[in-house]
Amino acid sequence: MNDNAFTFQTLHPDTIMDALFEQGIRVDSGLTPLNSYENRVYQFQDEDRQRFVVKFYRPHRWTAEQIQEEHQFALDLLDDEVPVAAPLLFNQQTLLTHQGFFYAVFPCLGGRQFEADNIDQMESVARYLGRIHQTARKRIFQARPTMGIEEYLTAPRQVFEATSLIPASLKVAFLNATDALIDATKARWDNNVPVLRLHGDCHAGNILWRDGPLFVDLDDARMGPAIQDLWMLLNGDKAEQRMQLETIIEAYEEFSPFNSDEIVLIEPLRAMRFVYYLAWLIRRWDDPAFPRNFPWLSGEDYWRNQITIFTEQVKVLQEPPLQLTPMY
Repeated sequence: MNDNAFTFQTLHPDTIMDALFEQGIRVDSGLTPLNSYENRVYQFQDEDRQRFVVKFYRPHRWTAEQIQEEHQFALDLLDDEVPVAAPLLFNQQTLLTHQGFFYAVFPCLGGRQFEADNIDQMESVARYLGRIHQTARKRIFQARPTMGIEEYLTAPRQVFEATSLIPASLKVAFLNATDALIDATKARWDNNVPVLRLHGDCHAGNILWRDGPLFVDLDDARMGPAIQDLWMLLNGDKAEQRMQLETIIEAYEEFSPFNSDEIVLIEPLRAMRFVYYLAWLIRRWDDPAFPRNFPWLSGEDYWRNQITIFTEQVKVLQEPPLQLTPMY
């Protein structure tokens, strides 16, 4: 595959139609692109008026073995009656290939947006996260990575140093802020916390609501601490987050035990997400979709703001972690 495949420049509508036709699917509508920057995802309808979603994976990001582990996790969850978007089987295979691209076909499962400030919905999501982790503990990922300092901090720091996207006038200040954040995060990170298979990116945008939650997009699934799948549901000030966390843990523990020692990892994980996300944007800048959708990344104001965010997060990391209300 040529280098342009990295930016999906060789993925044309005809290519997608041909790939689906190879699996016996005749597209009877247009291909409607769905919101995805990392991969290319399209909704369509076949000649029987059934709706599907096809996902073409970004080349060179995951190996076939890693994608198959993602798919197996989704199928494991489906077997345990967890509402998740799982790939369909074609000749007993979920991972398909066409012209060098990996792709998969999913049923089209609609729903409303999950309301992150709705306590009833949050409780339901937390119960299902307990069930997800109950299933997750039955086996481990062999090929997919484990969350840690190297992937989320050390490698991104190298990306920051090498890029020309950060304005020269702010480069030193930004790298200094990054180093301070990395040091503060390392001081709070605990390599001894047990890990399990995770959704990995369980924010409100990856949860739909249809008389209950539907979990989508396991693309970032990996091994890591259970709290990674919980903390992104929190929002608001510290008092609100504490109340939300107590609600989440109480519902979660109906299905899975929760290790309260992991609460101290919330702010380190937030810091790691800040750093990793920025490096991801820089790594993808050669994809035309990224300059088009993130034009501010080349502006000085954006990087000044990132320095402020990193500096503020260092202060948060130096404060006592979130505490649950004592039970007497």
